[in-house]
Amino acid sequence: MPTIAYLSNLFPSPVEPYVVDEIRELRRRGVTVVPCSARKLQRGVDGNLQSFAAETLCIQRLRIRPLLRAASLCVAKVSVLSDFFLHALCQEERPESFTPRLRALLLTFMGVYYAALLEPHRVQHIHVHHGYFGSWIAMVAARILGVGFSMTLHGSDLLLDSTFLDLKLKRCSFCLTISEFNRRHILQYYPAAAPEKILVRRLGVDIRVGLDAPPAREHGSTFYILAVGRLHPVKDHSFLIQACWLLKCRGLRFICRIAGEGPERQSLEGMIRDFDLQSDVQLLGQLSQVQLEEQYRRADLVVLTSRSEGIPLVLMEAMVRGKPVLAPAITGIPELVIDGETGFLYRSGSLDDFLARVVLVINTRSALGPLLQAAREHLLRHFNRETNLARVCDLLTPYFKAQPNQAADTRQESVNATYENPVLQQIQLPLQRH
Repeated sequence: MPTIAYLSNLFPSPVEPYVVDEIRELRRRGVTVVPCSARKLQRGVDGNLQSFAAETLCIQRLRIRPLLRAASLCVAKVSVLSDFFLHALCQEERPESFTPRLRALLLTFMGVYYAALLEPHRVQHIHVHHGYFGSWIAMVAARILGVGFSMTLHGSDLLLDSTFLDLKLKRCSFCLTISEFNRRHILQYYPAAAPEKILVRRLGVDIRVGLDAPPAREHGSTFYILAVGRLHPVKDHSFLIQACWLLKCRGLRFICRIAGEGPERQSLEGMIRDFDLQSDVQLLGQLSQVQLEEQYRRADLVVLTSRSEGIPLVLMEAMVRGKPVLAPAITGIPELVIDGETGFLYRSGSLDDFLARVVLVINTRSALGPLLQAAREHLLRHFNRETNLARVCDLLTPYFKAQPNQAADTRQESVNATYENPVLQQIQLPLQRH
């Protein structure tokens, strides 16, 4: 039975349900999956994720025996590790500053420790979600164990924090990414990356979710705006609060609710007080799925104000529930939200354009039925979770079955061998165009 290690920066995470979905589907297909987390698990994990939390290997939870084994591996694999050290210290193609170079050195040792954790599981492959520090750890561990590794790139990990991504793209067996925009970006800015290894595999939403009839509203009733996302600078909730102040200055009646938690809470609370929006803007904190469902039900408009994104699940979740969405016309979002057809887009950073779109939705909400139906049909064709999940696992499952069933220390030592994998050779570029 094939075995794969699945690594995320933090697992399990309620905001990354796609990782759990992929693990469950791979297991259904007979693949043994070892879930792993780069960071320590948080307390109070949601009930349906507790079973995953109990079996997850946590890299930051250091243990004596794996540490001793890691020390032994450092000695035995010094020639392998020297490649990573030299790249971190002497890279010239896309030079990094001192801090990420130092961090790469430290993460190299974490990668050796991760390899020591995985040795008893005899994994045949490592897959990592996001291109942040966890991908360096996975790359090192895979090289130590003599197995392949692959990664899924989403948004900010490609556009805002792409540290040493050139090496990761070179060493990976294949790279999945969630939008055509991302793939074009990779091929444009990383020309050394083999195009046949960069594959688009979209995320998706459960299209079986029923369309609840929106509550009847009288003309002039309060308009409910919902934003869902971590309170982080990249989500730019300060932009949304400024927009709410301008809406209030225009005399519009609304309530804006922001679901999520994060380091920007204190700053956002200060803005709300400064703009005297305490009765108009509410920070709801982290919500359970049941609580979030209630917020979707009450919303008249779901908005996103991020500076960088992949293709956010929150937009899919709103659209499948029959809610209009408004988002910036950046990255892969226009592949989901077709302006005026499946939702609304605004020029990123433009308060005037954002406000104009909000007012448009307020004035035309009773006539948005065809747009909402078109949005659901678009999801069905291109963002169906069941279909897209199967496409990811259709790639992964035969890849593992194609691997030789040998001990880890006798498997491939050179990452160049990944290019010779017969499964990857069969992948044709038209697959990216779906």
